Amino acid sequence: MATTDDIIGRAAAEGVELIRLLFVNNSGVPRGRVVDTEGLETALEEGANLTQAMQSFNALDALAPDGRYGPVGEVRVVPDPETFAVLPYDDRAAVMLSSLHTVDGEPWAAGPRAQLQRYLADFEAEAGYTPRAAFESEFYLTRETDSGDRVPFDESPCFASAGMRSAHDVILDTVDALRSQGMGLAAYYPEYGPGQQELVIDHASGVTAADEQVLYRETVAAIAADHGCGATFRPKPFPDLPGSGCHVHLSLWDGAADGGGDESADEPENVFYNPGSTGPYDLSDTGESFVAGLLEHAPALVALTAPTVESYDRLAPGMWSSAFVCWGPDNREAAVRVPSARRRDQEGSTRVEFKPADNTTNPYLALLGLLAAGMDGIERDLDPGDPLDDDPGDLTDDERADRGIERLPATLAEALDALEGDDVLQEAMGEALFESYIEVKRSEWEMSADENGERSTEYLARGF
Repeated sequence: MATTDDIIGRAAAEGVELIRLLFVNNSGVPRGRVVDTEGLETALEEGANLTQAMQSFNALDALAPDGRYGPVGEVRVVPDPETFAVLPYDDRAAVMLSSLHTVDGEPWAAGPRAQLQRYLADFEAEAGYTPRAAFESEFYLTRETDSGDRVPFDESPCFASAGMRSAHDVILDTVDALRSQGMGLAAYYPEYGPGQQELVIDHASGVTAADEQVLYRETVAAIAADHGCGATFRPKPFPDLPGSGCHVHLSLWDGAADGGGDESADEPENVFYNPGSTGPYDLSDTGESFVAGLLEHAPALVALTAPTVESYDRLAPGMWSSAFVCWGPDNREAAVRVPSARRRDQEGSTRVEFKPADNTTNPYLALLGLLAAGMDGIERDLDPGDPLDDDPGDLTDDERADRGIERLPATLAEALDALEGDDVLQEAMGEALFESYIEVKRSEWEMSADENGERSTEYLARGF
């Protein structure tokens, strides 16, 4: 475990002068404070001061009207020394992921990272499981035209080698920058849209998976800027082009998180893996119950995983964004996909994927909600029903009704209605976080209407 002295020593040895203390509030936008090396010891031991109002800021950078947090009251941004990393793209700078604490030093009940940590502690103590997760992000590289418009970086087709060549220098530097911060490359290819990329880092355990998603987004944007281009994580930045998702891959492990530590301890076991598997898609009974929990709570979950007005421009049938509540083996139009496991490591690669998600999510809230939903399925021994091997959008209304396949919410407002009616997710988040989140997201919905009452999504360009 890293100590204050360890971090101060590392900062001095690396020539670091400024340290960013990052957190993510209810808007999903990474925010933070910056301290210099002289203030590092105090920040590590006590945190940096922050107005409570930051948790009521929305994606328009405005306070939610009548939100519970305003100009009175403070919290502390408390960095996690285990997350210290020297930034490869900004000189003499480092970063630490942070939780929000009260002025008395206790984790703040309205802080997303702190609430996820609390949930994980109870989760591992009571269930004995450690979650592993990966955020499968898509984004567009962009360029600016002479007229000042932002357009895709190139005109490459889906998966095309032309896209690999055009973006090679940007991607190579991005991979190097990620690796220097401890994040390995799991997959990369040019995606469906021109200039669209899918670059995925390795899975991680517990809160680290969410921490690394924050660092990933920061790194992608910074390296793109260094190359004179842009990177947008918006779910639907170009109306006539494919949207960008951020699918979440999950598995649960019984035992040590990564098989390290005590060498005499039993090897961790993936509880989603079926030892009697006869194919690449077999899940254990526990895995299927977890899937059932995700399906049971999917209408409410999308308020956390697709949390902006623009998210629902993407989350529609026929867009490979998974607009229906169903599951299936490698079914990319189902809300929950079971990816095919690798023959050489079937246990290690058995997992489930929640697909109706995008990069505007707060990764701490997404992970918290998905785990709570899945565990509800396990605790209640829910049955997900038969997997679907068709596009649910190709079925008739009667066929979907016969199979219990429902449409996910079509707007943020509908998703928030579902979230407000979901006791399991509300309990997992806790009252302070749940209520403040609803206030922020309701304000985004209300404030996104233009003077004619039409919904506008231009505000998203500020944070994503």
